[in-house]
Amino acid sequence: MIKDVHRLSIEKVLADLDVDPTKGLAYPEVTSRLEENGYNRLKKEKSKNIFLIFLEQFLDPIIYILAAAMLLAYLFGEYIEGTAVLIVILITTLIGFFMEWQALRSVEALQKMVETRARVWRDGKEEQIKAVGLVPGDIVLLESGDVIPADCRMLETDSFAVKEAILTGESNQIEKSIESLPANFPLAERKNMLYKGTIAVRGKAKAVVVATGINTEIGRISELTENAKKESTPLEKKLKRLSRWLIWLTLFLALLIIVTGYFQGKDLLLMIETGIALAVAAIPEGLPIVATIALARGMLRLSKRNVVIKKLEAVQTLGETGIICTDKTGTLTESKMSVHYVMLPSSKFPATEGEKFKKDPAFLRLIDIGCLCNNSKMKNGEMAGDAVEIALVEFAAEMGFNCKEIQQKYPRTQEIPFDAEIKKMATVNRVEDDFLVCVKGALEALLESCDLVLTKEGSKEFQDKEKWEKQAELIAAEGMRVLAFAYKESKEKPGRENLMDNLTFVGILGFLDPPRKDIKQAIETYKNAGIRVVMVTGDHPDTARKIGEEVGLISTNASDSIVVKGAELEEIDTLPEVKQKKIMEAAIFARMVPGQKLDLVEFYQKNKAIVGMLGDGVNDAPALKKADIGIAMGIRGTEAAKEVADVILMDDKFISTELAIRQGRTIFENIRQFVVFLLSCNLAEIIAVALASLSNLPMPLLPLQILFLNLITDVFPALALGVGKGDPNSMKAPPRDPQEPILTKKLWFATVLYGLSITAAVIGAVLYTHFKMGLSSNQVNNIAFYTLILGQLLNVFNLPARNVSFLKNEVTKNKWVWAALFFSVLVMLVVYQIPIMARALSLVPLTANHLLVVVVFGTASLLLSQIFKHLKLAN
Repeated sequence: MIKDVHRLSIEKVLADLDVDPTKGLAYPEVTSRLEENGYNRLKKEKSKNIFLIFLEQFLDPIIYILAAAMLLAYLFGEYIEGTAVLIVILITTLIGFFMEWQALRSVEALQKMVETRARVWRDGKEEQIKAVGLVPGDIVLLESGDVIPADCRMLETDSFAVKEAILTGESNQIEKSIESLPANFPLAERKNMLYKGTIAVRGKAKAVVVATGINTEIGRISELTENAKKESTPLEKKLKRLSRWLIWLTLFLALLIIVTGYFQGKDLLLMIETGIALAVAAIPEGLPIVATIALARGMLRLSKRNVVIKKLEAVQTLGETGIICTDKTGTLTESKMSVHYVMLPSSKFPATEGEKFKKDPAFLRLIDIGCLCNNSKMKNGEMAGDAVEIALVEFAAEMGFNCKEIQQKYPRTQEIPFDAEIKKMATVNRVEDDFLVCVKGALEALLESCDLVLTKEGSKEFQDKEKWEKQAELIAAEGMRVLAFAYKESKEKPGRENLMDNLTFVGILGFLDPPRKDIKQAIETYKNAGIRVVMVTGDHPDTARKIGEEVGLISTNASDSIVVKGAELEEIDTLPEVKQKKIMEAAIFARMVPGQKLDLVEFYQKNKAIVGMLGDGVNDAPALKKADIGIAMGIRGTEAAKEVADVILMDDKFISTELAIRQGRTIFENIRQFVVFLLSCNLAEIIAVALASLSNLPMPLLPLQILFLNLITDVFPALALGVGKGDPNSMKAPPRDPQEPILTKKLWFATVLYGLSITAAVIGAVLYTHFKMGLSSNQVNNIAFYTLILGQLLNVFNLPARNVSFLKNEVTKNKWVWAALFFSVLVMLVVYQIPIMARALSLVPLTANHLLVVVVFGTASLLLSQIFKHLKLAN
């Protein structure tokens, strides 16, 4: 690696790297350098080794409890029971291992879909490659919106500026140059250098890669934080909190059962084993695993619908989103601009009548400016670039002008790219020995820079600016985007500082960009779901309002306060309460600059809202990063936007966000169903054994039977519930409070009632068979065991909400639930037929009458739960 690159001349750097800047590296040389330097990625946490994933399954308090039970069994000579517990441990860890491994592989596969890309010169051709494949010596081409893919030395610049906050903490733009600098220059002032991870915000550049991967400046910093502790996600914290509470509760109950049984004269070893088995059964050890699988499956489902989730926890956060901030152009509209209206100093007319005015000098000059102050270009047979600039080229062609010929006639010598802060773009073009400055931008931005106006009689003093502002408002009120044009001629090349001063105004164009056809329905869905959609745009307030009305964002008779101008957001934190309330209630924010988007997101968050932000440009990056959920466009989105976003819409469709939010809500509800199911089943086991112990009844469950239940009737139905498609009406409820626990008081009450229903069935079966039928303890135990199994399997049908059909709901439509039920019954039948397994579980032959008792009491548990639901005692 070359040291102090900033002090070397361009020629010296290129010579040291042995590269021709006009051709780039040859592919054999790229391969050689890639082997020498490695891939261009920061040193990141290595993907977990498959054996490490397996071993980590044993590092769990639940496994410790099971291991203790196993050792006690072996210690007291109960080898069959000890071996059975060992099998339980292995099966539990294997299930956990398989699910975690699958989830990790799924996440890694999705991450590869959104890797940063870079444009390079190789073998004399421009190519787009994955940035991880860059090597020192690669010639890269950069423009506004790109993430700098490696540390580079500048070769050429066209008004190129970069934000280096990631390195220096400074948020201002750094104008780049190509001149060499002194050796001891501080990093923050090296204007001829570009650093990996920083963001291009203006202009274009050509640079040569000098360092990649961990050899970059950001790579060195990342090594310092390599051992930083990873924070748990909100969902993981909720699950851990719930599990921790359950562990202490069940250990207390297990100890109570052991002590009670001992004082009643029961076998101490049996009571210890029972207590430990109950403690294990009561804790949903698979909960974090099932949650991870649910999130990973949600990610995969969304990827098939063109929604790529970069972070696992983002799926769950989507379900809590209460406000979505979105741009207008290309998101709510088609982003297919066309010139619809023309207004010149001497006339105004629909664009279709432009032929009649081609001799007007203002019209001719407007065509020149539209072609020259334009960066769209032909690529693969189609026009590529900004939608407005493409529309200008197409309009010129319709009027009989060729933009390419105009650009060749007046070659560009300088450009000031569009800047969202000043709302203008300018170019300097040579006209023989003179210069022509062409400027386009927002009307109010140009009016303040114009002293003259071009009429049919020539240039005159510009006096009627207010008339233009009023006319622009009328055009904007029709839903058109207004763009103004101005110019000036100069004998000498103008300096950058006064480039856009003393301009001559030539006119405005109205561009029409129709709303997307599917937007109105999507916004209606969001309203039903209690989610506010807020338009945040740089367009004129009247244009934004018209589009807002057409897509159903606001009503046609909505008050003016529903639209807020960016200028009203100055010092947003210090605004009086009345104005802050207006901002909270506004649906449209117009004439917004990038910094104000960030301020708005922070304002919503301070008012306890979970904010989703849609964006595509480099100027959206700060707001995307700050939002609870940053959503970038995959097609027209810049690398900077995609880099910081949590979600990427590969089809650029606003409607896709509704799919993502629906999935987020579904996943959380699936996790809730799984928890309610598992805890109610486990509660039934604990109470049934506790009541039998305290009342001296035959034991309804033995230690190995409890462990068996924990593996079969608990795990498989729970897994099936975790991957269900969810309630189709999930988008008809308001967003969930992010502070809300997994189990609310209402759900805890339902959990207890379902558990008591199963307990009543089991104890009822014990009482009936023991006192009425006079069966042996083994037979009573077996009937209670089978009753509990049936009651737990039928418990899945208690989980749908009270207001939905018992026969037709998200559970009965879940094919995985039916598969889990069938598999659980099949396993039970197989175990009954294998002598060694039947002996381990203390199973004895039962008659048809005995099985009838199982069916009656097992079904009664479901009936009792449904009665509770009908009486509105349970959810």
